[in-house]
This record gives sequence, structure tokens and C-alpha cells, in this order.
Amino acid sequence: MGLHVLVADDEQPILDELVYLLGRDERVSQVRAVGSGADVLRALESDPVDAVFLDIAMPALSGLEIARVLARFRTPPKVVFVTAHEDHAVDAWDLDAVDYVLKPVAEDRLRESVRRVVSARSPQGQAPAGGEEVVAVELAGVTRFVPRSSVAYAEAQGDYVRLHTTEGESHLLRTPLMTLEHDWAAAGFVRIHRSLLVSSSRVREVRTVSGRCSVLVDAGGPPYVELQVARRHTRDLRELVHQRARVAGG
Repeated sequence: MGLHVLVADDEQPILDELVYLLGRDERVSQVRAVGSGADVLRALESDPVDAVFLDIAMPALSGLEIARVLARFRTPPKVVFVTAHEDHAVDAWDLDAVDYVLKPVAEDRLRESVRRVVSARSPQGQAPAGGEEVVAVELAGVTRFVPRSSVAYAEAQGDYVRLHTTEGESHLLRTPLMTLEHDWAAAGFVRIHRSLLVSSSRVREVRTVSGRCSVLVDAGGPPYVELQVARRHTRDLRELVHQRARVAGG
């Protein structure tokens, strides 16, 4: 059975577009649309859904407020935020959102959100049957599957991220860096800068010079790649690297 989803946005043209695009996805069997946060709650009283695609900036009840209410349901639907603003991303992840999509939404980006909903509802999560998670990247019409374990760091480039691997290759992926930060945290990836996410297992040195912190990352070297660490992320980086070192040492 396909997904039953509810879409909420107070701007009718955007609402119509989301309904149309979701209706084209073969994994979605039913799409309902409402124009306010209050209407979300009324709709769910009569007909539960698998996922709710929420605008954040809605009058009266915001998408974040609605998500907090949904989290108290016995079986809460998966939540995907669809918004024009990046500044609520941290709040969204605190609410355990499956995805955070920026407007205007491209069809392939919305399909990725649906994939995340399907994956989050399955007992296996996002890992494939073989155990090793892979990332599908495309170049000139060819899809390649890159093992996540080979990714040394990811660098934000507009609506994309560039994955830098230990083979010295790089691949563009149409996924916001904040989404990777959320999805890959359990695999040891940590944000070190607004535009950089690194695999803690690939960090070879943490340096502090004149109060400025940087890391040397194994991305197919030596020489290793030196990346600057923003002050606000220094503590989290050090704690994660030390934690993984303790685990590796038994």
C-alpha cells in the first residue's frame, strides 16, 4: 500500500504544486491538502496519515508548533518541513523531522523526501540489505553508488553538497548539508563549519594555533586536507573524535 500524506501550506499555488508533485510519485497513493495548522489537526482526527509535509510560516499555528503536537500522538506521522527559510533547521531536527526542504521545491528533491519517509517507516532504516550504506550520485546521466564509508568530508555548494572521498574523487549530491548532518550523525559525521561536514574517522589531527582550530582530514592523501573549524563547533568535534578514539582502542 502506498503512503497516505497530508500537505499543509497557506499559499495556494505552493500547496497545489506540492500536491501535484507528490501525486506523481508512485510510492504515494493518497494526498490531501489543507491551508493552516489548525486544519492539519482537524484532518488527522478523522483520517491518520503516514507523513505530513508542513510549511513552517503559517498563521496562528506554525509548522513547528504542529510538529510538537504530532510528536505526542501514540503513532505520530513522519514530518517533512517544506519552507523558504533555513533558520529553523535546528528546531526541525530537534523535533525529529525526517527532512527539511527549501522552497522552491524541485521534483527530484521532493522524491528524496518521500524516500526518507519510506526508509524511516521501515525497520531497517536507511541501511540497505547488504549493511553498507551507499550514496547514489549522478554524472552525465550515469548513476554511481558511492559507499558512505569512503566519504571524508562534505562541502556545501548552494543547493548541493560536494562529497570528497578517500579515493581523491568528488561527487555532487543534490541534498542540503543540514540533511546530511542529521542523517549521518550516527555514522560519526560532525559539522565543523556552516559549509563543512567531516567524518570523524578520517580526522588525523586537530590543531589549534593562535586560538584558531583546524583539522587534517584523510581524503586520499597524504598530504592531508586542512579544514578550518568554526569556534562554535570546536567542542563537539573534539568530543566526537575522542569518543571514537576510545571506542577504537577498546
